[in-house]
Amino acid sequence: MGSATTGGLAARVPPGSTSARPGPGPGGPPRRSLSEAGLGWIAAHGGAGATTLSRIFGGTDLGCRWPDAARAEPATVMLVGRTDAEGMRAVSRALNALREGRHPPGMRLVGLVLLADAPGRLPPPLARRIRVLRSVTPVHRVPWIPAWRLGQQPARAPRALEKLRVATGLAGDGRTS
Repeated sequence: MGSATTGGLAARVPPGSTSARPGPGPGGPPRRSLSEAGLGWIAAHGGAGATTLSRIFGGTDLGCRWPDAARAEPATVMLVGRTDAEGMRAVSRALNALREGRHPPGMRLVGLVLLADAPGRLPPPLARRIRVLRSVTPVHRVPWIPAWRLGQQPARAPRALEKLRVATGLAGDGRTS
């Protein structure tokens, strides 16, 4: 992802780092490992949809950063990005940071969620990029949902949201609150 000045994941949380914030209990030692409970949603870029997914399904919205052991954040994470060219580049940078080990110890990526950036079919170059990403991690695609754009509920949640709910093991019903 980007540099420290642009808020990218790779630069924000160096490998093996712990936060200066105390762990559980006032003044206690910092927690040194991520929580085994829950699921974290990591946005590969601003506007990726991690906040929406955490509202729908539950879990922890981590924003554009790795989970923090000092906050007892989940070790199990899903990376989230949009299907436009810049979103795909941000996802690729995040996956490269993971490949290079630039993430907290114990963090486990269980998949990638790609939210449609517009209605309709993807242009062939973007569809090809998704095939490459599927060779690295499971990919879950969420179609364009017009109701979300208006801050409303869809009359019926797309089947892709039910598949994602099952894949995450979270109890959300596929509807925003």
